[in-house]
Amino acid sequence: MAKIKKGDLVQVISGPSQARGGDRGKQGRVKEVLVERNRVIVEGINFVTKHTRVGQTQRGTKTGGLETFESPIHISNVALVDPKTKKPTRVGYRVEKNAEGKTVRVRISKSSGEDL
Repeated sequence: MAKIKKGDLVQVISGPSQARGGDRGKQGRVKEVLVERNRVIVEGINFVTKHTRVGQTQRGTKTGGLETFESPIHISNVALVDPKTKKPTRVGYRVEKNAEGKTVRVRISKSSGEDL
């Protein structure tokens, strides 16, 4: 079971600091989880610039130039943010029974014990 899911608020916990032009300490929402590559794409984090060749579409408009977009970051370099304290926290699971009596696993933050 994945600890980080799409839509979660995460914080970058490794890499260059913001003073050196990096993203450590920044928070953002997860846009996509790439499970097979153990990577996540976070909104506003790890921007890269891609140069695309100039071309022409059917209508005659020019395409190409510089494109900036978020690049994937390894899942171990981000930590889930606790909703109460707004600080990074570790994640655990608690086994509970739901309304129908089925056993389900619920994500909890380790520091506060609150469900995520």
